Amino acid sequence: MSKEMTYESAVTRLEEIVSILEKSEVTLDESIKLFEEGTKLSAFCSEKLKKANQKITELTSEE
Repeated sequence: MSKEMTYESAVTRLEEIVSILEKSEVTLDESIKLFEEGTKLSAFCSEKLKKANQKITELTSEE
């Protein structure tokens, strides 16, 4: 995962992966690779959202 990846670019790639997998036009090996990439992207997005939520909590509790 690139350190420069943004939440938005990760979500876009996740949407692409879901679309590819829904079409069922890839081999089993390709599907597994896409699933693995999707899992990593999902974890990346989850962590970004967690950090954003923590930041918002910190900012609003200071008031």
